[in-house]
Amino acid sequence: AWLLDTVRRAWKMKIFPYVQVEIEGQLRERAEREVVQLYARSLRDLLMAAPAGARMVMGLEPGLRTGVKAAVVDPAGTVLETVTVFPHQPKNEWDQSIDALASLIERHGVEIAGIGNGTGSRETDRLLSDLAKRRPELKFSKVIVSEAGASSYASSRLGARELAELETPLRAAVSVAHRLQDPLAELAKVESRTIGVGPYQHDVNQAHLSRALGAVVEDCVAEVGVDLNLASSALLGRVPGLSHRLADNIVAVRSTVGPFRTREEMKRVPGVTDRAFEQAAGFLRVYGGDQPLDGTRIHPESYGLAQRIAEAAGRPLAEVLNAPEALEGLTPEQFGADAAGLPTLTDIFEELRDPGRDPRPTFRVATFKEGLDELTDLRPGMILEGVVTNVATFGAFVDIGVHQDGLVHVSRLADRFVKDPHEVVKTGDIVRVKVIEVDVERKRIALTMRFEKKPAAGLPARAAAPRPAREAGGGPTRQAPRRKPQPAQVAAPRPASSETAMAAAFSRLLKRS
Repeated sequence: AWLLDTVRRAWKMKIFPYVQVEIEGQLRERAEREVVQLYARSLRDLLMAAPAGARMVMGLEPGLRTGVKAAVVDPAGTVLETVTVFPHQPKNEWDQSIDALASLIERHGVEIAGIGNGTGSRETDRLLSDLAKRRPELKFSKVIVSEAGASSYASSRLGARELAELETPLRAAVSVAHRLQDPLAELAKVESRTIGVGPYQHDVNQAHLSRALGAVVEDCVAEVGVDLNLASSALLGRVPGLSHRLADNIVAVRSTVGPFRTREEMKRVPGVTDRAFEQAAGFLRVYGGDQPLDGTRIHPESYGLAQRIAEAAGRPLAEVLNAPEALEGLTPEQFGADAAGLPTLTDIFEELRDPGRDPRPTFRVATFKEGLDELTDLRPGMILEGVVTNVATFGAFVDIGVHQDGLVHVSRLADRFVKDPHEVVKTGDIVRVKVIEVDVERKRIALTMRFEKKPAAGLPARAAAPRPAREAGGGPTRQAPRRKPQPAQVAAPRPASSETAMAAAFSRLLKRS
């Protein structure tokens, strides 16, 4: 008895608490790894969102009492003019605000206006809609832009250094405009943890989260490439092989000596070694320079091989880059004996056929339905257009323009089984959804992307099979034949307790003892 009591007390006081803590710790680590991977995937979708490109853009940081801050930037990202208007409470300068923004758009030829999705975004969207109705000759488009991390950049040292002449709210408006032109270049300036890539991200290990998100930013920068003559020091510092100190040196040389004409000229930057150049050169671009291949993903070490391919095509290299059909009849296998290897040759051929291609999708603008500003304006059955703001394991959140994202559960993302929501949607996608339920008190919107399929035109509906007639008693006309009763079988008596297997085992044990 004392041994059993000792084992029981050891299990209760020592072993079980230790095992419980170990199991809980392992489960928490596993959950943190999975959620960090989810955050990293969401950040990648946000960074690889479609860029508007080199356009004249006006960014608006919405606000109610503090006013709407507007900033116009040129295709190179230079700030041209800023203004603050007060169309809402308490000043209600609606007409004056429209006149000020219309003058700004007309004076600089603004092509697209980006509205931050913060407080007052829908009211500001209505302001621009009214402006477009009053001044249709301006012909500009508008889009809601995610401003996650914009306030963090505006109040950071980098924002103060880049836009020292502007106040913090106006810096946020400039950040919205830059984010519309190139989301990757602007978000690279922001600390990854402040972007807000998912719920409860502050509850996980921040060191692991920072490393994972930082690696995602570097991967995206390497995949897209960086313009050596236009990129900021923050973006250059994300290029593999370059540190932030080298990035500052590159910007300093570029501002004093002038733009780089070739990739090789980067070697004159103090601190750039041959090793650093070898690692970073393939991710840097020099457009309109002396070497046409500097604007492609081809590494300088492979320039000789690209020249051989052009000679085999019988055309100069510059013509091959502008005429992909020149490579017809040539295959990478023809140059397979080269030391570069077949994968490298395949990449060179793809780059020569489509030089400087951007892996990001084409820019599109989502159109929110007019008159929908609050949750109370929604009705079940409405079919709306929205933008995916975040993707989780249980579904996707969609912004439909009512200051509250709706949830599309994973079971309602498609007409098939979906294990991972990322298989169907990603952050930044423009989707069509249907409102299922609206809970105003809890501020929850249930959406679906599954729409009922209508029968094809011209095909008759399948007639329902007639049900069998029933008699007055309620039973069917045709009844199955009844089974004949079988004679009752008498169950065999169970053995006595002394003859059971357990009793026999105990008796054998007693005999041995």
